[in-house]
Amino acid sequence: MNVPTPPYYDVLIAGAGPVGLFLACELQLAGCSVLVIEQTSELSTPLKRAPFGLRGLSVPTVDSFDRRSLLAPLKGRIPDREIAAATPWTKEDRRPGGHFAGIDFYLDQIDQTRWPFRLSHSANPMPADLESIGAVLTDRAEELGVAIRYGMRVSDVSATDRDVTVRAGEETFRGGWLVGCDGGRSVVRKTAGFGFTGTDPEFTGYFAQVEFADPSMLDPGHHDTPGGTYIFDLPDMIRMVEFDGGAHHRGEPITRDHLQAVLRRISGANIELTAIAHVTTWTDRAYLATEYRRGRVLLAGDAAHIHSPLGGQGLNLGLGDAMNLGWKLAATIHGNAARGLLETYQRERRPLAEQILDWSRAQVSLMRPSRSAQALRTIVRDLIATPDGATYFAERVWGVSVRYDLGSDHPLVGRSVPDFELTDGTRLNEHFRGARALLLDFSGVEQLRALADRYRDWITYVPCNGKDLSGLYALFVRPDGFVGWASDQPVDEIDVARVLSQWFDTARHVGGAPAQ
Repeated sequence: MNVPTPPYYDVLIAGAGPVGLFLACELQLAGCSVLVIEQTSELSTPLKRAPFGLRGLSVPTVDSFDRRSLLAPLKGRIPDREIAAATPWTKEDRRPGGHFAGIDFYLDQIDQTRWPFRLSHSANPMPADLESIGAVLTDRAEELGVAIRYGMRVSDVSATDRDVTVRAGEETFRGGWLVGCDGGRSVVRKTAGFGFTGTDPEFTGYFAQVEFADPSMLDPGHHDTPGGTYIFDLPDMIRMVEFDGGAHHRGEPITRDHLQAVLRRISGANIELTAIAHVTTWTDRAYLATEYRRGRVLLAGDAAHIHSPLGGQGLNLGLGDAMNLGWKLAATIHGNAARGLLETYQRERRPLAEQILDWSRAQVSLMRPSRSAQALRTIVRDLIATPDGATYFAERVWGVSVRYDLGSDHPLVGRSVPDFELTDGTRLNEHFRGARALLLDFSGVEQLRALADRYRDWITYVPCNGKDLSGLYALFVRPDGFVGWASDQPVDEIDVARVLSQWFDTARHVGGAPAQ
């Protein structure tokens, strides 16, 4: 009896959410074969169509979408009225730039001059909804030729030092690598034996689309009460937080009577719900994988880290994982990676996740209904109302503070490269469409062009006769758009070779031919 050989892919990805799809696009763009396995058949729900956060997508995320020609189609799916509706309760002329534990900071208080080269011309944080993000990424994945299988739940993972075998539904798949992007309850994480540690929940959060007998009994907007917190978005969306230790998350199905009782306790209003269209629950459980890679299995997104969704930073963190991992895994598959390149994925991304989990815990501590928490909340509110405070919180919430420790004191190294305006009428982000590393030449001399041509297997040369350069001579920018090296003075071949060898196996090929 002949047993059919399972189909083989360079990379198997569990999960077709935004993180899994973005990673799939990055890998396929880099010439890898990819299969995405998704357990659900219907990815669209009314809750996913709701905008998340005052500024849902961070600056690094918007930059990433712009660099891959995804920003324009995403904006095309989000009407201006929906973007405005992200803060429907705001009646003031002042516009909020985000929040910390529900305390708004305002755009007119933020001093962006403190962020030289750190806020892209094209990347302003923007509200978005999960359905639009998913649709744009699905379209791009299909356009690139990514294989996606829906309605198949990963049930088992078996890995060797050469490949990975995945059982999903009644089928088996083989790949060189497996990346778990399958959410906070990740089957990949559990079956592959990753550790997962952190702090347990203090509350249950609810996000529901409901029908009210009399919606006028609730004031729209954000409200902190002795019973918890609720946010009412007209006409029918309600968000609530009740400090019950997370008792009702993923327990029995949420009934109308239960949701109504919670809303009454929190709001103090004798409100009546006549129906529930959709409801989901969440908690402030904050857990982090002890490692992001075990052999040929990796984690990204909520599979690697979970925390309260307050502020929408979880999605941005996950998309950053995908952008960071994609080019490194592709270089490893193609044999072009410098030794240890894949290990830099955890080294760069896990500390950032630790920071964001603590940021989430700090917000929860201010939301507790205790007297001490409310006293501290008053102090934080006063601080946020100052220019220094608003600027600090915007820097963190917008992602402007994101920086990898790459061992350099240069202010650009480790940061997302600015979207320089060039004298030929283009912007730098337009040169990232092919997901290649760039050598940016600000000097205008022929030496760097010749050096770049010698290493054309790995980099694209970009002459940057820009308008806002501030003394830069040359930059090496990784395929994910982060600066790996910067120089304010002339460089030679040794400098360029040293820089490239940190990221690529330059000994294999030089100038398109194998090294002798």
